Amino acid sequence: MNVMFAGMLGGWEIILILAVVLILFGAKKLPELAKGLGTGIKEFKKATREVTEEMTNAMDDNNPPPSQKRISQTTPVQTPQVESTPTVPQAPTPGPKA
Repeated sequence: MNVMFAGMLGGWEIILILAVVLILFGAKKLPELAKGLGTGIKEFKKATREVTEEMTNAMDDNNPPPSQKRISQTTPVQTPQVESTPTVPQAPTPGPKA
């Protein structure tokens, strides 16, 4: 038995699957299911194409990546706050008595 054909479906398997789907969903629901499946496939292809275009455009940009200096300018750096003690004016010291 060839391994490549192990996953392939034959004609009878496809007919059996279609018969089960017809029994489960009925003839009236099949067009709705097919339309929903077609819409889903179309949306999936559209999203795949958009992502591929975005990735291609991002790789084609000649803008260099931001340098480390530029990043540090955009990121605020917090400096430690030093509390200063209020200075109280000192009274003049009395000099030697004459």
